[in-house]
Amino acid sequence: MEKKKSIVFILNPHSGTQSKMKLPELIDSTLNKEKFCHKVVFTEHPGHAATIASQCAKDNIDIVVAVGGDGTINEVARSIVHSSTALGIIPCGSGNGLARHLCIPLEPRKAIDIINKCKIESLDYGVINDIPFFCTCGMGFDAFISLKFAEAGKRGPITYLENVLKEGLTYKPETYEVADETGTKKYKAYLIACANASQYGNNAYIAPKATMTDGLMDVIVMEPFTAFDAPQISIDLMNRTLDKNSKIKTFRAKSIHIHRNNSGAIHFDGDPIMTGCDIDVHIEPKGIRIITNPDETEDPRQPNQMLTVFSMLFNNINNVREDLEKQGRRIQAINKVLLRKLTGN
Repeated sequence: MEKKKSIVFILNPHSGTQSKMKLPELIDSTLNKEKFCHKVVFTEHPGHAATIASQCAKDNIDIVVAVGGDGTINEVARSIVHSSTALGIIPCGSGNGLARHLCIPLEPRKAIDIINKCKIESLDYGVINDIPFFCTCGMGFDAFISLKFAEAGKRGPITYLENVLKEGLTYKPETYEVADETGTKKYKAYLIACANASQYGNNAYIAPKATMTDGLMDVIVMEPFTAFDAPQISIDLMNRTLDKNSKIKTFRAKSIHIHRNNSGAIHFDGDPIMTGCDIDVHIEPKGIRIITNPDETEDPRQPNQMLTVFSMLFNNINNVREDLEKQGRRIQAINKVLLRKLTGN
């Protein structure tokens, strides 16, 4: 009889927007007990997930499952890179970028079913200024918004969108010097993102063609744009067509060095920190073992809250625009009548 795999579920009770108090019972009833012997551990403070995961790797635990959002997943994953311990995911965050990229269902019972199938792959991860990331990292506007999002005190796509709309039209692009294996180029950019996986979260695809198996990161340079360009950029972000937008420049690289004129925020998997003018990013090929979906097809029932929110927003914009156009036509008609009366024509 095959030896049971040891598995530890690290559960962050504060991540995301939903209670997780019933998850231990669900794990106990759904997990295949013939394959696994398991334990559930709750985190008690920021950084605790990393401490638990590091000890699991030292103890040669077969699988550590991050139960939470992208921040919890990053904490757990960066603590087990280049070890024999594999990462499992039960997504319970507000964005769930890595889970969505890997086609891990958002419904916990279905995510546990993926763990029961236990298909483990060695995948790439990225490093920005010595900090591992697994989905995306970046600087410029997305790092600035990550900082605002962290300060907001509440999660979810509505909060994120509120910050984007509030700050987006006044944010000033920066000048960046980007050096890779082919040389150095200078860009004036709204943001620069480095993607190991395809999306930020909530099905916002910053790098539609990114894969975690090619040993390369997709580098996305978003050039300055106007308020008239913003709706199309947002739609392209949700429709996986951002790489076709004229304001977007993309290339692939194993490593890059970025210099900017001022220190500021960067983010790794949505978590912001302040750093200096020089930033190094590289990919670690096949550096982490992760349980993936053996069906390799995206679950069509995964909700896209951001697309719904953006659709509502653009419908409202269109309604306002139509109202303004109607008012404009009325004003033009009144002006014509007044002009005729004044001129006698």
